[in-house]
Amino acid sequence: MIYKEFLKTEQGGTVVRVTLTLPDGIWADNIYLVGDFNGWDQSSHPMRRNHAGQWTTVVDLQPGRAYQFRYLCDGEWMNDSQADAYVFNPYGSHNFIVVTDPDFRKHTD
Repeated sequence: MIYKEFLKTEQGGTVVRVTLTLPDGIWADNIYLVGDFNGWDQSSHPMRRNHAGQWTTVVDLQPGRAYQFRYLCDGEWMNDSQADAYVFNPYGSHNFIVVTDPDFRKHTD
């Protein structure tokens, strides 16, 4: 699940607080959120289990952008079916997108 909250900053700007949550049924020692917002650093954004056993992390992002990301679960890349979109990457798989535009509406069939 991806939850976005648009918050006003003390300086009068806006930040988008994005909470990413993975199900409790994922058995792993470590899961990391990796994306263009952190230079694809594979260890800077660890996910933690919450009280319900779900994996979760929170990042503050700039509004009006589309950020690419993936999850790294015990060294294996993981997908997110709840992402706003996806794009092909040069490694033969997909990167997932979270859009921080307040007017963005996800297309559903």
